[in-house]
Amino acid sequence: MQSNAASDAVPQQRRVVTAVPGPASVALHERRLAVVPVGVASTVPVYIKRAHGAIVVDVDGNQFIDLGAGIGVTTIGHTDRAVVDAAVAQLDDFTHTLFTITPYESYVRVAELLAEHTPGTHAKKTVLVNSGAEAVENGVKIARKHTGRRGVAVLEHAYHGRTNLTMAMNFKAAPYASGFGPFAGDVYHAPSSYPYHDGLSGADAARRTVAYLEKVVGAPDLACLVVEPIQGEGGFMVPAEGYLPALQEWCTANGVVFIADEIQCGMARTGAWFASEHFGLVPDMVLAAKGIAGGLPLAAVTGRSEIMDSAQPGGLGGTFGGNPVSAAAAVAVFEQIEKNGLLAEAARIEHTLKPALLGLQQKYDVIGDVRGIGAMLAIELVQPGTGATSKEPNAAVVASVAAYAAQHGVLLLTAGTYGNVLRFLPSLALTDELLADAISVIDDAFAAL
Repeated sequence: MQSNAASDAVPQQRRVVTAVPGPASVALHERRLAVVPVGVASTVPVYIKRAHGAIVVDVDGNQFIDLGAGIGVTTIGHTDRAVVDAAVAQLDDFTHTLFTITPYESYVRVAELLAEHTPGTHAKKTVLVNSGAEAVENGVKIARKHTGRRGVAVLEHAYHGRTNLTMAMNFKAAPYASGFGPFAGDVYHAPSSYPYHDGLSGADAARRTVAYLEKVVGAPDLACLVVEPIQGEGGFMVPAEGYLPALQEWCTANGVVFIADEIQCGMARTGAWFASEHFGLVPDMVLAAKGIAGGLPLAAVTGRSEIMDSAQPGGLGGTFGGNPVSAAAAVAVFEQIEKNGLLAEAARIEHTLKPALLGLQQKYDVIGDVRGIGAMLAIELVQPGTGATSKEPNAAVVASVAAYAAQHGVLLLTAGTYGNVLRFLPSLALTDELLADAISVIDDAFAAL
């Protein structure tokens, strides 16, 4: 394959040459306002022309250190050569047949790789779909079919998507669900483990969650419990030790399907193939998306064979589910993670970034908490002087720091139920040099407050 010179030539360095946004981005934004609904909002109105590794370049020539990776999608780096080559080769062969009409090998290979790399040695099967929300929908309907039950339990601070069912499963209504009801029923929001705020041990937090499930829902009516091992949009909450294993034990004892939503925290993001591994979990079902195909749309539901086979022939699938180009890219992503030891790169980023964030916490009392695993880290911002007491959310600082960083060539993501979390989801191609540069900009942003 020929090299994609436009991408490979992108130097891995921050470079700001115009105001942000620059004139070309401003002109594009004016065109956008005329034809794209305001509901499709953008965090930073800079329009991207090309990207490679950990750098994105806008139409004005500004180069940004990307600490969001498309919200955890380009985990192994923008325009990874092997992923691009695999997609181009598949484009030359065929772009679509529909797997449920005339199947192809790459779909099967992705299912084999997921069976190999998701936790547990039991027999597993996979259905491929288009997006994370679609994976959640399919996981729930398969669990309902398998158990003959209707109830769906999720945790406080959860985020699972923007479809009708997943909007009902989200904890935070605005902006994802405001005005879009009525929503799907039989969805229950159980208390979660949020160590920074609740101060509970894993055992105590689990008892609280189980008490809710037993009293409010009732195990005989509960099909599944859907959990993010590390919550994403909610603010990168890492649960207290022992919390998740206790929930899984309760689910197993009560015939409830335990579903791990690994859409954001899976696929090497935390230094393990799937974040469940950090907690000793072997979920009945694992949902994967985002980083699975290197930027192409693909998602997967992988579960115990006896659960996945509960659906009748024709009950699963979709026109574009497991598209051959996306599937070929996914195979390349798995191969690159293995070949290049990218699990260790996630650990490297944690070992560099977390101490830097803890250093910022020592300097600025608005940083109440530093948390996360691997290349999935966050800081929670609080009102000055409240970090050890009320821990009152400080969303204004989050917005100011993110805006300052963008003006100076660093793209940051925000998160949190109260909008007071800065999350770091860099690609594993991020070098220590770029990381140090980004931290210096973020330090300046806090100092400018």
